[in-house]
Amino acid sequence: MMKKLPSFKTSAILLAVLGGVSSMSAMAASDTGFIDGSSTNLNFRYRYENVDQQAIKEQADASTLRSRIAFKSGTFSNLRVLAELDNVTRIGAERYNSGNKYDNNPDYPVVADPTGTSLNQFNVMYQGDAGSVTVGRQRINLGNQRFVGGVAWRQNEQTFDGIRGQYTFNDQLSFDYSYIYYVSRIFGPDGPKRGMDGNFNFINATYKVNKAHKVTGFAYLLKDDNWTDANNTYGFDYMGKFNWLNVHASYATQTNGDYDANYFAVDGTASVSAFKFTLGIEQLGSDDGQYGFSTPLATAHKFNGFADKFLGTPKDGLKDFYGKVATKVGPVNLAAFYHKFESVENSRDYGTEYDLVASAKVHKTTTLLMKYASYDADSSNTDPKTNKDTDKLWLMANVNFSL
Repeated sequence: MMKKLPSFKTSAILLAVLGGVSSMSAMAASDTGFIDGSSTNLNFRYRYENVDQQAIKEQADASTLRSRIAFKSGTFSNLRVLAELDNVTRIGAERYNSGNKYDNNPDYPVVADPTGTSLNQFNVMYQGDAGSVTVGRQRINLGNQRFVGGVAWRQNEQTFDGIRGQYTFNDQLSFDYSYIYYVSRIFGPDGPKRGMDGNFNFINATYKVNKAHKVTGFAYLLKDDNWTDANNTYGFDYMGKFNWLNVHASYATQTNGDYDANYFAVDGTASVSAFKFTLGIEQLGSDDGQYGFSTPLATAHKFNGFADKFLGTPKDGLKDFYGKVATKVGPVNLAAFYHKFESVENSRDYGTEYDLVASAKVHKTTTLLMKYASYDADSSNTDPKTNKDTDKLWLMANVNFSL
C-alpha cells in the first residue's frame, strides 16, 4: 500500500491526484476520449534465482512470480491517469532469504524478492505542448540510472512519491525536476525497509550540442536527518558518437556534511562486424578510507557486476575496470562481461567477476532470459561484504498481454 504520511505536503499531493482523477471521471461521462484512448496491460514475470555464496551453508533457490496489472487512461483536457498494481508470489518452498524481517531465512543467501501486493504506480499527468507535470507515485529513471532509477531487475520495483516536471525549451535544451517525499523500495510492502521518508530533489538540465553529442548537468539532493545515506551530489554526464565509437563520460562530487568523495566514469563502445566491444572504468571515490561515494537510489544491479557484491560502496572506495562483448545469433542476444575490482584507498584488490547473459524474444508477447554471474574474491580481501566467492544463476520468462 502507498505509505500514508500525516503532513501537509503529503495531503496536498494526494488531494491533487484524487482531484485529477475525480475531474477526469466527471469529464469522461460526457466524452469518450478518456475511455476510448485507455489501455490495460497484464505482465507476468517468472524467475528462478540460485545463489551459492561462500560461508553460507545452504544455496538459495528462489522461485517467484510477479504479476502486474496496469491501467492507463486516455487523455482528456491534457490529463491522464496511470495506475499499476503488483503482486509477488513465492512458488514452491521458501529456500531463500528475502532480506525482509518478516519473510527471512538467515540460513540462506539473500534474494531480495519479498512476497506481497503493492501499488507500484498511481499518478496523474498533465501534458502540455512543451512539457509535463506528473503528481503521485511514479517510475523515475534518470540518465543511465547510476544515481536515480527503478531497480526494475528485482521483482518489487523502486518507485517515487512526489511531483515531477519536465520541460523542453527548444531542440537543444531541456529541464527535468522532481521533488520526492517518499521512496517505495524493492523490499516489499510489509518489511521495515519498505521505504524511505525524506526531502529528495532531482535536477537534470540537458543540452544537445548536436545529434551526436549531449551533456547533462545534474544535482541530487537527498536530505533526511534520520537517514545515514543523506548526501548532496553535483556533476555532469556526457554522451557522444564519433563515427564507429560511442563514448560516455561522467564526473560528480558528493558531500554528506562530514565527508566528501568524487566519482568518475569513462567508457567506449566500438562496433566491429556483428560484435560490440566495450571497455571502461568507473571509480566511486573515498574520503581517506572513512566514507565511500554513495548512490542509494541507483539501479545498482546494472553496475559493478551482476553478482551484486558492490551495491554499497566500501569505505575505501571502488575502482571497476570492465569489458563487455555483445552480439546476436539469430533471435538470441548474447553478452559477456569481465570486471576487476580494486579499492581507491589502501591499494587493495577486492576480486574479479565474469557475467554471461542470453535473451531472446520467442513470441510477440514472450521474452526468455538466462543470466550467470561468478564473483571470485581476492585472497587478500578482508572486507566482510565483498570477500566471499559468489555464484548466481537466473532463468526468467516475461509475458505481456494487452486487454
